[in-house]
Amino acid sequence: MGTQLPLSLLLLLAVAHPGCPAIPLPGPGGSPPTPPATSVAFWVRLSPESVAVSPGASVWLNCSSSCPLPESTSLHTQLRRGRKLSGPGWVSYQLLDVRAWSSDVSCFVTCAGQTRGAKARVTAYKAPRSVILEPPEFRGGEYKLRCHVTHVFPVGWLVVTLRRGGRVIYSESLDRFTGLDPANVTLTYPLRSRPADLWLPVTCHARLNLDGLVVHTSSAPVMLKALGILLVLGATYLCKYLAMGARAS
Repeated sequence: MGTQLPLSLLLLLAVAHPGCPAIPLPGPGGSPPTPPATSVAFWVRLSPESVAVSPGASVWLNCSSSCPLPESTSLHTQLRRGRKLSGPGWVSYQLLDVRAWSSDVSCFVTCAGQTRGAKARVTAYKAPRSVILEPPEFRGGEYKLRCHVTHVFPVGWLVVTLRRGGRVIYSESLDRFTGLDPANVTLTYPLRSRPADLWLPVTCHARLNLDGLVVHTSSAPVMLKALGILLVLGATYLCKYLAMGARAS
């Protein structure tokens, strides 16, 4: 009778022999080892990625993915939610009463045990309904400039600038305001008159700078009244004349 070798030794010899195909060795329980888990490649999109609405409006965001059988889809946001619609590979969420000027929204999809996400930003702002520069009033040797910026949001990100002949004469940031509703803003500034100011246009500019989104609105130009300039010139020359007379005496 021939010599009988144990089965385990035969398997080892077969694996070691260069001419034999690879044979999976049994695991501790007698079954082949479990192959390592492979990562699932899939993408997640949240669209639109950036959207701007009027304060108090609602907006829809769509979360889609390439996962054939998503295990779960969720949305993370501080905004108030409304309706939800879904279909193969997508879920749409309604966000209500958007009043924060900037809100980050995240969507997460779990596929084959892996979770991936996408982000979007919802911005609420309202450009000024109007920017009006009143005709300047001349009092006490200076002009009173008064600029009205109406129905603007967010006021805390508003900068109002006065220009004379293209040059900035005054600028003010309203970052101290934190209201969540559109508001009206009035800026008053005293401007000392000079002969060189005659016939130079004065304008008022409102600028919202929302992290890269810049909204700019300006008023119609107004001219300084010549009467104020002439009064200043007359007072200047009168002072010089009186000074010369005092020195002569």
